[in-house]
Amino acid sequence: MDVFSVKSDLDLSINFSNNSVEFPREKKVPALRKLARRLYLLQSQGHVYRVHPIVSAKVPIVKVIDRGTGIECDISVENQDGILKSQIIRIISAIDHRFQKLSVVMKTWAKVHSINSSKDHTLNSLSIILLVAFHLQTREPPILPPFRVLLKDGMEPAKVKKVVQGYLQYGERNKESLAELFVSLLSKLASVESLWLEGICASAYEGAWIDSRWEDGRMNVEDFTDRTENVARAVGKAGIKLIYRCIHCSLHDISAFNYGSIDALKLKACLFDAGKVRAHLNRNKRKRAVASSSAVAATKKSRSTEGSNPWEEGIKASHDVQWKNRSTKSSNPWEEGNHQASSNDTNWKKCSGKSSNPWEEGNQATTEIHGNMPHSSSPTKKAHVAEVSNSHLINKESGVLPDIPLLHCPPATPPALDHGWRSWGGTKHAPSRSGCGWRSWGGSASMSRSHKS
Repeated sequence: MDVFSVKSDLDLSINFSNNSVEFPREKKVPALRKLARRLYLLQSQGHVYRVHPIVSAKVPIVKVIDRGTGIECDISVENQDGILKSQIIRIISAIDHRFQKLSVVMKTWAKVHSINSSKDHTLNSLSIILLVAFHLQTREPPILPPFRVLLKDGMEPAKVKKVVQGYLQYGERNKESLAELFVSLLSKLASVESLWLEGICASAYEGAWIDSRWEDGRMNVEDFTDRTENVARAVGKAGIKLIYRCIHCSLHDISAFNYGSIDALKLKACLFDAGKVRAHLNRNKRKRAVASSSAVAATKKSRSTEGSNPWEEGIKASHDVQWKNRSTKSSNPWEEGNHQASSNDTNWKKCSGKSSNPWEEGNQATTEIHGNMPHSSSPTKKAHVAEVSNSHLINKESGVLPDIPLLHCPPATPPALDHGWRSWGGTKHAPSRSGCGWRSWGGSASMSRSHKS
C-alpha cells in the first residue's frame, strides 16, 4: 500500500491459487509449519534469525528477520484479503497525498513508542491507517469521503479505481497542513479516551463514529472490507492505557515546544527517536509514581494530626464558626435574619433584569454552557461532544519543526490518565449530561460548531 518507512517490516503472502479458489485454514497451518522448518535450517546456517511461527493468530504467519538487511518479514499463506486491502488503500490514497504521508508519520510515531504490535496488544498497522482515514473523513471540511461511497460498485480494484477518479479533488477545500492533522488526530483520540470501554467504534466505511457490535473493553476500529471484524481487537484495557500514556505525553511535548520550554530538535527526538522516547516515558512514569506516593503520604499525615476523632473536630469547628458569626454585627439573631432577608431581596431584584424566574435563568445558563449537547448516553454522541469541546485545541499560529511546521497549543502539564476532568488551563467544567466529562485544554468549552478547526 506504499505506506512504509526505512524500518518497516515486510509482509509476504505465498499464494498457490487464484482468487476464485478458497484455501482453508486447515491447509494454511501445515504449509506454514513446513516453511518454518526450512527457515530453521537457514537460521542454523546464519542466513536468518528469530524464526517464530504464530499459527494461533486469525491470519497465521511466520516471523523471521533477514540477517543481511535486518528486515523483519511476516510470511503468510494465501492472504488474499490482506492483498485486496492493500490494493484498495493504495488506490484511495490517490485522492489526497496527506492520507499516505500522515499514515507514515503515525506509523513511525507508534513504532518508536512501541504501540504498533498486535502481538503486544497494541495497534497493528491496518488499525493505524484506518484511524488516519477516519480522521481525514471527519475533518471540516472533509479530506476523504466515506469508504462506502468509494466501494459502492464493489471491491474489485479496477472498479474502485474508476470510482476514485471522480473524487480526486475532494479534499482541496481543506488547507490543513500535515502537522495540523497530526496534532488534531492525537487530540481527537485523547478526547474519546474513556469511550472505547463503553463501546464506541471508529468506522472508515461510514466515515463516522458508530456503536460497537463487539464486546466492550476493547479499542474498536471497523474493518472496511468485512464489517463484522474489529481490526483493533487485540487492544484491551492494558493496551488502551499504554497507548494513551503515549498520546498524552506527545501532546504535552508539542505544547511545551510551542511555549518555548523545549526546542525543535528536542521535540523531534521526543516524538520520533526510539531511544529518547523510552527514556522520556520512563522518566514521566517515575514522576507520576513519586507524585502519587507523596499525595498518599500527605493524606495520611493530615488524617493523623489534631485529634484522634475527626468527627469531634468537625463538630467543634462548626460550633466555633457559628458562635463567631453570631457575635458579629448584631447580638440578636433575629435582627441578623432580617438583615439577610433584606440582602436577599436586593439580590432578587438584581436577578430580575433578564427574567423574573431564577429557574429560567438557571436553565438559560445551562443551555449556554452545554449548547446542543445530546441527552442520549450513546457513546457515538458522547464522542461528538468530546470532540467538539476539544476542537479549540488547535490554535493556527505557526511554529517550526524541521520538515514539519507545528502549531501553537495551550501550555500544559500532563493530565492524570486514570479518571476525572482533563483541564489543561482555564476553568474546570462540570460533566456533561450525557455522562462524559469534557476535556478542556484552556479557554471556554462552548459546544457550538464555531470552535471546530
